[in-house]
Amino acid sequence: MSGKVVVNRSMSLDGFIAGPGHAMDWIFDSVTPDEFPEIAAATGAMLMGRRTYEVGKAMDAGETEYPFSGPEFVLTHEPPVPPDPAVTFLTGDIGEAVAAALDAAGGRNLEILGADVARQCLQRGLVDEILVYVIPVLLGDGTRFYSSPGLARVDLEPLDSTRSGAVTILRFRVCKQSSV
Repeated sequence: MSGKVVVNRSMSLDGFIAGPGHAMDWIFDSVTPDEFPEIAAATGAMLMGRRTYEVGKAMDAGETEYPFSGPEFVLTHEPPVPPDPAVTFLTGDIGEAVAAALDAAGGRNLEILGADVARQCLQRGLVDEILVYVIPVLLGDGTRFYSSPGLARVDLEPLDSTRSGAVTILRFRVCKQSSV
């Protein structure tokens, strides 16, 4: 069995995945980190960018840790000094990073976190599914779900929509992606 590459996002109704200053605390007004154990159980590894890693580290200090215990990979131009021994820092090509992290996922899914890494994966045609938790809030500003000049259209096939408390969960299969 081979795992899928899944972009995993919490998003405000107006399309932001992070608020001003990369704030993510608004998510936990509606969702608890352990609310979706089946998604965490299907995840074998995570790949994120350096900014997402830093924001997540700060959130962990506030005890909002996601219930995940697999390998974590951070794609960055500048690994931290000293490096975090619990994380593998990668500096190469996005395709090589996805291949390494997917291999480490051991047949389970590779969860992609962070706007820039997700954008790179989508541009290269590396994403199988997108999972979105729509949070009932309008942030007005922050980091958009998918936004950058020159991005090509990505066609999606709706697979599922469910509701858990105030959160609407949408799952899409990526049908057509640009290849850069």
